[in-house]
Amino acid sequence: MTTASVSDAPVDARRGSQQHARQSLIPGSNPNKFWIFLVPGLALLTLIIVVPLVWNIYLTFTDYRGIKPPEWVGLENWVKLAGDTVFWTSFGNSIAMILAMVVVPTLLGLLLAAMLFDLIGKKFGGKLASFLRATYYLPQILPGVIAAIVIGWILRPQNGALNDVLEGMGLGGLAHNWLGSPDTALPSIMLIMIWVQLGYPIVIFMAALQRVDPELYEAAELDGANWLQRFTAITVSIIRPEIFVVTLTCTIAALKVFGPIYTLTGGGPGTSTIVPSYYAYSEFFQSQQVGYGATIATALTIVIAAVSVVFLLAQTRLERKEEAI
Repeated sequence: MTTASVSDAPVDARRGSQQHARQSLIPGSNPNKFWIFLVPGLALLTLIIVVPLVWNIYLTFTDYRGIKPPEWVGLENWVKLAGDTVFWTSFGNSIAMILAMVVVPTLLGLLLAAMLFDLIGKKFGGKLASFLRATYYLPQILPGVIAAIVIGWILRPQNGALNDVLEGMGLGGLAHNWLGSPDTALPSIMLIMIWVQLGYPIVIFMAALQRVDPELYEAAELDGANWLQRFTAITVSIIRPEIFVVTLTCTIAALKVFGPIYTLTGGGPGTSTIVPSYYAYSEFFQSQQVGYGATIATALTIVIAAVSVVFLLAQTRLERKEEAI
């Protein structure tokens, strides 16, 4: 091969790829017009997300009650927010929600998914494992408000199913106003959210386990590893990306939880179950402090965005470390 033919090879390759790209398009179509199909989505994004977000940020610097035009007050709402004990109490309750909706469901979901896939699925068949998976996921299908209403009937202080069962068992002394007492309202909400949230990580983790090579489990079992050792060394390491996804999405859901609080307790008794989303709602529609409610909502948005960025950075750093090994 001559020098000229060698130098022309990359040019010919580029021409061939460009010709293939042109042939792969629809005949007679103009590739520069495909951006038109993005216009409806961008328009909806602008109208539903961007415009309300910008308007909400603007309201944080105003005194607005929803009737008269907004009055500019600068950083007054933010200064008030920094010293608002109810606001900080609501974020403290959000940490409890993260424990109930992220930490406990993720850990339990990981264990249950591994047991359903590695133990029950192998010993009793895939149908039983699928049935149990669907049973765990059932609370996710129910609308949050309906599930909260049903739980409210169970936990009613009078004629509630839980108190009736306790009295029928001779444990009437344990009967309690579960949602009306400050010392049990938040733990009751947390137990409800664990029940509601548990099915989501189980489904995600069982789907992720489908890509784990069974030969890894067999080799580890031949080496004498028990189930717990196989779980920690193989299962957790392989499905780590799904663990990050579940943790991030559940954390966002915990920070903006609203339906169960609105339906069951209304943030009470007192402020024992109030969360930022419900606090913003109460300031918007009950106190008619629209500017201050917008400030609470914007602060919550900033926290959610910061948490998302931290999760993504942590996942990226961990993946780079694994690639470097």
